[in-house]
Amino acid sequence: MAERLNESSAQMPDYQLVPHRGFNLISGIHCPEEVDRIQNWEIRDSDVFVITYPKSGTIWLQQILSLIEVNGDVTATNDLLTSQRIPWIELIGNEKEFVSAPSPRIRVTHLQYQFMPLGIKKKKGKVIYVARNPKDVLVSYYHFHKYATMLETPKDFDEFFEKFLKGNVYGNCWFEHIKTWYSHREDMNFLYITYEEMIKDLWSVVERISLFLGKNLTPQQIKMVVEHSTFKNMKENPQANYQLISSNLLNHQHGAFLRKGTIGDWKNYFTVAQNERFDSVYQQEMKEVPLSFIWDNS
Repeated sequence: MAERLNESSAQMPDYQLVPHRGFNLISGIHCPEEVDRIQNWEIRDSDVFVITYPKSGTIWLQQILSLIEVNGDVTATNDLLTSQRIPWIELIGNEKEFVSAPSPRIRVTHLQYQFMPLGIKKKKGKVIYVARNPKDVLVSYYHFHKYATMLETPKDFDEFFEKFLKGNVYGNCWFEHIKTWYSHREDMNFLYITYEEMIKDLWSVVERISLFLGKNLTPQQIKMVVEHSTFKNMKENPQANYQLISSNLLNHQHGAFLRKGTIGDWKNYFTVAQNERFDSVYQQEMKEVPLSFIWDNS
């Protein structure tokens, strides 16, 4: 969502959330008419779509997939930012780029299932869904709102906590997003992974992704993908850390896109009452969904 690259303006754009078909888009970043046309895109069998709710590891997957594609050779990725190598499908003007791009077309999106190309629902292409513990998502998204100029700056954590639970943010309700995608997993060539798995054992996740994509990487090539996809190396890599994104979108003086990359940071922010309330909502919303998350580092 943060890839309107190399823009400059004397006046900062006035970004606003724009409700569209039950989903909040961002004015100046997304065009409802263009988003509606995505469902009619012609899909190739080699297409790959990475789906995430915001702050769930999207930039991480951009890095991993771009490295898998070049067999771990990081020098082959030096000329382009991760966001240019693996663009977002919902951004204004990206439709023409997608149609004319060579295969494999690897793309990312925060969109809900309803907006996606009809072809993926007929098992054309491949879909990778990356999920993250929603408590950590909430905290990371709170910090991102203070850093991203295209999003409203929250008054405080308590206010953002309420907005997140109600889905009054870009991406809408976390529970709706993951449940809708997961419930349709049998309709697609679908791989489900979690941010926590990537933290705990990145090697195994890279192996699973490579196998899913039909890429036969050697152990040495997997090692190179893993090495150049660690949080530390990505944070130091200007091609991967979003530091070159326009200040019209990200105020780099107020934070960093890659902030901590940890599990369990929510414990530093949730009150006891907020934690109990979140757990109650989680149990109600996810009671029929067979998914679980790592809640801390222990």
